[in-house]
Amino acid sequence: MNYNLLNERFVTIEPLTGSGHSHKLAGLVAGYSFAETFLGEMLIGSTSEGVCYLAFVTGDREASLAEMTSRFPGASFEERTDEYQRRALAALSMDKERIEVVPLHLRGSDFQMRVWKELLKIPFGETTTYSKIAAALQNPKACRAVGSAIGDNPVSVLIPCHRVLRTDGTLGGYHWGLECKTRLLEWERERKREND
Repeated sequence: MNYNLLNERFVTIEPLTGSGHSHKLAGLVAGYSFAETFLGEMLIGSTSEGVCYLAFVTGDREASLAEMTSRFPGASFEERTDEYQRRALAALSMDKERIEVVPLHLRGSDFQMRVWKELLKIPFGETTTYSKIAAALQNPKACRAVGSAIGDNPVSVLIPCHRVLRTDGTLGGYHWGLECKTRLLEWERERKREND
């Protein structure tokens, strides 16, 4: 399987209507479920148009659920699974027989959407820097804003924010902890070596 194509080819991003941070999402009904993956337990949320959230459960489930719902003011969530969640979990498994396009339905500013789409271009098992992302967006002085957008990424792994490092090569931050970031990077490098 060509892992390099995974994110850019199999993940699409579309904004939620009223996606700006000042808008409430009244009327939006989304589903969520908890899933055990080889990476650990994850919480996944989805709307009728795609996956809207994917995160590691680093504490208890209630805290993870509260974090997810706080990102969608005015929306209501119900525990259920659907086709979009199934596709996202299949993509995480890297099973080439099961991978299908995973549409993401995200809430964020125009700038955040641009940053998250740029992250999809980082090849599997490789890394880049905040400054290179800013330069790719033709805004080389926006490193701090890029870092903030990456920190607000609502879909872990499929939008590979873990592949972004500081200019000096150190890890920088990761919303779900540096141990998790290190584990993801090492796992990807090992898969890439096996595939080469």
